Parts: sequence; structure tokens; C-alpha cells
Amino acid sequence: MSPIPPQRLLDAQQWRYATKVFDAAKRIPATVWSALEQSLILTPTSYGLQPYRFFLVQDAAKRAALLPKSWGQKQVVDCSHYVVFTARTEMKDSDVDRLIQRISAVRGVASGKLESYRGMMLQDVVNGPRGKNAHEWAARQTYIALGNFMTSCAVLGVDACPMEGLEPTAYDEILGLVGSGYATVVACAAGYRADGDKYASLPKVRYETDQILIKV
Repeated sequence: MSPIPPQRLLDAQQWRYATKVFDAAKRIPATVWSALEQSLILTPTSYGLQPYRFFLVQDAAKRAALLPKSWGQKQVVDCSHYVVFTARTEMKDSDVDRLIQRISAVRGVASGKLESYRGMMLQDVVNGPRGKNAHEWAARQTYIALGNFMTSCAVLGVDACPMEGLEPTAYDEILGLVGSGYATVVACAAGYRADGDKYASLPKVRYETDQILIKV
């Protein structure tokens, strides 16, 4: 791997903003989108359980249906790619077993050698305190993915807008998630800013570093 220069990362972070107006005619190239998809897949999660699914809403009719359930925010229909982040509503033994099987297959490790790891996960996220609030715990994992996705967008010169202004229950109904074991948490629009988006040129409002980053 060849690290990017630090200034390039900072430039990307300064360039990005929560895009309010997308150019509906501009599409993210397939090669760029493929990399962004992988940024979602490669997101780290607690235990590696990946307790989420990402729904890429491509159907125009579904996007139109989601619009009024998104406080009328036009990014939903105008952006190039619209991703809905969903999280597990509960964690089961089968979720843990699925990961154990995947680890065994990818790393060539016998499942039996992973039994202690399996037991630890079951004790924590299925039968333990996290298991009692599984959706809340899983939802936090989706925000790791969201942050990873947005940073990746910025580095690749793609605009994005995280969207919590939506009705999760309505999203679940429109996307067919009811009874699936997953529920909507947040969404993100991605594409390219329109020339007339006034927010693009506004300076960022952030507190001074020493007010946010505390060294102890």
C-alpha cells in the first residue's frame, strides 16, 4: 500500500460537506462506485459480526416513495446512488455461527478451534447485556460504516449527505424489511453537487482543536 499524503486527506475533508443539492444528471462511474461499495464491506465492526445490511435503492419508484418519508429532502431522488443502512433487530445464535463458518472458510481454521471465540460472542451480544439492546448496539455499527463510506467518498471526490431526517418505520415498509430481522437506521446520498448549492462554499464551523481533542 502507498499511503496518501496527509494534506490530501485534509484537503478531502475540507472539500466535503453535507450536500443539499445534487446534479441529477451526473452519475458516479462504475469503477468509483465499486470502490465505495467495498469501503462499506470492509468496514470494521465489533467482533467482526457485521450486524447490518446496506440497501442500494436503484428503483426510481421506490426512491419516489421514500421522498415524502424523508422530510421531502430532494437528495433522495436527485443523487446518483442512495444507500439505506439497516441493522439487526436482534442477535441470534445463528448470527454468531454464520461468522464462525465464514472465518473458518476464509482463514482455513477448523470451526472447533473457534469455539471459545464463539462462546464469548454468545455471552456478550446474544445472551448478555448487548443482546438485550441488540438493535441499538447493531445501529452503532452502521454508523462506523457510514463514517467510513463518507470519508471514502471525499477521498474519491464524490459528494455525500448523511440523512437521519427520515421515518424508519415507513422506510422498512417500502423496502420490504418488516419481519426481515433488519430495520432502517440512517441513509446516505452520494453523487455530485449541483453548481447552485449555496452550502458548498460556506466555511466549516468547527470548534478549536484543543476544545474537542483533549490530551490526558
